[in-house]
Amino acid sequence: MVVCKRIYEPSSPKDGYRVLIDRLWPRGVKREEAAIKEWIKELAPSNELRRLATADESEWSEFQRRYRMELSKPEVQPTLARLREIARSGTLTLLYAKRDTQHNNAVVLKEVLEEGL
Repeated sequence: MVVCKRIYEPSSPKDGYRVLIDRLWPRGVKREEAAIKEWIKELAPSNELRRLATADESEWSEFQRRYRMELSKPEVQPTLARLREIARSGTLTLLYAKRDTQHNNAVVLKEVLEEGL
């Protein structure tokens, strides 16, 4: 199972394997309190693409399309496969910092991972 959660929300044993998927460390979060297993920067959208992740429908559609292209690169496939294996055996929680819970990279990455399950 794959779950998306803001890193600012308290961790829970139900979170399972917690992975931060943002390129930058979230402000105000102490590493020891984040309770993450991994910080996978290479799955975060490129800096240019991050700016497109808005609630505006046309930009959001373009963000999704381009982020999916970034996630289809051969160099990230082993990481995606490993995360799918984790999700098959338990809960995988994708952590992100953005306030918008519907328009962020975790939502798109969750869809990509679930398509391969």
